[in-house]
Amino acid sequence: MSVDELEREQASRQAGLGPVGWLRWAWRTLTSMRTALILLFLLALGSVPGSLVPQRGVEPDKVARLYEQNPTLAEWYDRFQLFEVFTSTWFAAVYLLLFTSLIGCIIPRTLTYVRELRRKPPAAPKNLTRLPHAASFEGALSVEEAARRLRRLRFRVVTGDGWVSAEKGYLRETGNLFFHVALLGILLAIGAGSLYGYRGNVLVVEGDGFANTVAAYDRFIPGSQVSAESLEPFSLQLDRFDVSYQVAGDKRGQALDYTAHLKVNDTPTAPARDVQLKVNSPLEVGGTQTYLIGNGYAPVFKVTDGKGQVAFEGPVACLIEDKATMTSGCVVKVPDAQPSQLGFLLRFLPTSVPLTDGTYASAFPGELNPEVQLLGAFSGDLGLRDGRPQSVYELAPPETLKKLKPLLMGTSVPKPLAVGQSVELPGGAGRLEFTGVKQWMTLQVAYDPGRLPALLFAGTAVVSIALSLLVRRRRVFVRVKDATVEVGGLTRTEGSAAGFAEEFADIVKVLSAGDKDVR
Repeated sequence: MSVDELEREQASRQAGLGPVGWLRWAWRTLTSMRTALILLFLLALGSVPGSLVPQRGVEPDKVARLYEQNPTLAEWYDRFQLFEVFTSTWFAAVYLLLFTSLIGCIIPRTLTYVRELRRKPPAAPKNLTRLPHAASFEGALSVEEAARRLRRLRFRVVTGDGWVSAEKGYLRETGNLFFHVALLGILLAIGAGSLYGYRGNVLVVEGDGFANTVAAYDRFIPGSQVSAESLEPFSLQLDRFDVSYQVAGDKRGQALDYTAHLKVNDTPTAPARDVQLKVNSPLEVGGTQTYLIGNGYAPVFKVTDGKGQVAFEGPVACLIEDKATMTSGCVVKVPDAQPSQLGFLLRFLPTSVPLTDGTYASAFPGELNPEVQLLGAFSGDLGLRDGRPQSVYELAPPETLKKLKPLLMGTSVPKPLAVGQSVELPGGAGRLEFTGVKQWMTLQVAYDPGRLPALLFAGTAVVSIALSLLVRRRRVFVRVKDATVEVGGLTRTEGSAAGFAEEFADIVKVLSAGDKDVR
């Protein structure tokens, strides 16, 4: 039969399967080892964007910066859910298919494994010299003594009339089965973490605090089974944030260390304890882990409105524009100013230096000569009371920004303000004063009940795959006739015959102990 005829016959068979036949075919395909490996590869491949593209739940400031620098690319990333890879629809689909495939693999393997455990080794062949490994020697070895010696070598032994059959290496199948069970356990642990865990991000300025409540988060992603009462009731306060930089050499300006000095209350009634929070050294309270993931500057401003009243006073967290120099963009919104609301666009320079063209830039990320550039001052309705959410890093939506009245723009903007300096707004609209500098940190708070089980299952998977790869399934047969003892052996694992040769020689030595005539 030609290849074309075989293909036509196969196509006709598939066409005649019917709905039940197609379902059986789909189930067999899904639960095959090849499909499971493909899905596992796709899951690993799908995790790559989660490492390369900033994730909203981990680095929201980088996501916001990407929207500012390349809005078209950011929209495409968002369209394919690349900012939230591990909670995306396509990642969940691969995850569930892999979960189903593993269950379909484990059930038949478990049944086969149980049958193998209950099955006794087969009877010894009549001609042992035809086996891959064979030897014989003269001696008075009895069947019972041969069985006893093989049992001491941890073989499963069956005896018959003049023969002994022994087998071991069942740990290979055990490792194979436990590896699949461990993979399934990892998926279950991840699923449990998604259902009963949560994570959130919050920005905290020096001198401020944070209480682990839903309302205190800037971004909160709970599992479907998480309620407000599920959160561990701890609180913390940021007393000081220290950053050390390389001050000389080719790596000048590179951050060397970050340390957040905290006071932590594990419960509302517990005394405060001092904690130094560092990168990759999370704070853990009741299974909830708090990670330090970012930092920046928060200049302190005082805004006096046109009526001489202090309408705003406090630190403003600025979005980093240049990580190398920590040049940051700041937005100050003053909705309580009278007679009209005020808004300011500013740039913070940690170490301000004048350039030859008359502009200013930051020469170092550390706070050596902090100054603030006023890029623009506006008055009018900022749109904060129309019920629509706004980003704290932009003054107003584009349609609202067009309606604002510019007070200071372009060449009318004065030189950068040092700490303690102020600028008067034209027309008696008010005054902006730069009063100091603080730092902010961003925290990720995460509770994942599946973290430890996932680690245990991962360890089990490593040990299991090692057993599956290293252990060989082998059989040894002994026939005793008159004063001649014949021994034969073979492996049931492809490619392991060479490795079994040395072990077989040792087995023959044990059986022939006291009998020197070995052939």
